[in-house]
Formats: sequence, C-alpha cells, structure tokens
Amino acid sequence: MDEEFDDQLAEEWDEAPEPEEAKPRRTRRSVAAAAKTAPEAEVDAEPQQPSDERAWYIIHCYSGYENKVKHNLEQRIETMHMQDKIFQVVVPTEEEIEVKEGRRRKVERRVFPGYILVQMVMDDESWYVVRNTPGVTGFVGMGNRPEPLRPEEVQAIMRRMEAEAPRIKVTYKPGQKVRIIDGPFNEFIGEVAEIDMERAKVHVLVSFFGRDTRVEMDLLQVEKV
Repeated sequence: MDEEFDDQLAEEWDEAPEPEEAKPRRTRRSVAAAAKTAPEAEVDAEPQQPSDERAWYIIHCYSGYENKVKHNLEQRIETMHMQDKIFQVVVPTEEEIEVKEGRRRKVERRVFPGYILVQMVMDDESWYVVRNTPGVTGFVGMGNRPEPLRPEEVQAIMRRMEAEAPRIKVTYKPGQKVRIIDGPFNEFIGEVAEIDMERAKVHVLVSFFGRDTRVEMDLLQVEKV
C-alpha cells in the first residue's frame, strides 16, 4: 500500500510545473542585456536613480533682523544636530557705493530685506526646526506648503552677491538738479538728462557761456542737490 502511494506521489511530482523559485535568477548583467534587446518603451520605463533632495527655500523675518535670525537658526542647527538636513543659511547682500555730502563710502546692502535663503532637505523635522526659530515668521510658498527656488533663480542671486564691481546707489533721476563734485565742471549745477547704468555714466545739462551744454560724467561725479 505504501509503495503504491509513493509511486503515485512520485508520478504527480514529475508532472507538476516547475515552481517559480526553481527558475534561474536574473542577475544585474542579464537585466542589462535584456534591456538592450527590449523595446524602447520598456527601457524608458526603468526607474531612475533618486536625486539629491536638498533645495533652497526662502523664509521671512522682520526687516532689519536678518543677521540675528541667521545666527539663531545656525545655533539651532548645531544644538539640534540638524547638519545633515539644513546645510546653509544665507542673507543675500551686495556691495554698494553711496555718495553723500561729497563723500563716497562702501556699504553692504541687503538684496531682499526681510528674507533669508536656507538650503535644506524639507521634511517635518527640518521644517519644525526652521519654522520655530526665533524671528522666523514663515516660509514663502502657497498656503502652508513651502516652495523651493528654481536653480536659475538661485544662480541669479548668487551671481549678484559675487559681483566684483560694487553697485552704485543713484539718488537722482532725469529732470532733477545735481551738483558736479569732480572734474573740470566741479561745483557746477546742472540738470540730469539721461542715466546709463550699464556704463555707470550720467549726462548732465550745464549752463556754459549762456547756453546749455550736455556733458557726460561718471555716476560718482555728481550728487543730488
């Protein structure tokens, strides 16, 4: 009886389909080889490698407190061990030459008063650390969802900060009276006819021998009356 049962079981086993586990396992090389011969639609469907999730975000704070808030956030990053999620905190600034009372001085001007850039990986934990930093009033975005800056926007801001030539602050505009403070027309009073910011030049109409003469000056050679 037992022998008949064993023979029947052996016969059923031989006729059974090969289980999935017994099929040869596909290696990385065999998958790559199959991809070369597979239709393009199948190749395109292969998942891509995940990219770096860090991005730049804008946070809002009270104007004039940007550096203080930056210091507060950097301290929280260190004490809460968030260096692996929050990488850089930047207050965008640019150098500016200001002419006042005939004196030139170089000042550092905030590009976006009341705003700070933060490079971070956004998740609930990093959002909490930044959002609850003293002085931070919120993220810039739609509703409660922060929106990262586009790469081209970040590049434009960084290029502006790294510009070698300082920006000249112009306190006058066409039609206004200005005093020439340097050059052969020093102390002359004239009227601004045109301002060329690309060349850092200003055209001024000055009265010379009873007639208006248009002269070209550097932006730093005149000041508002």
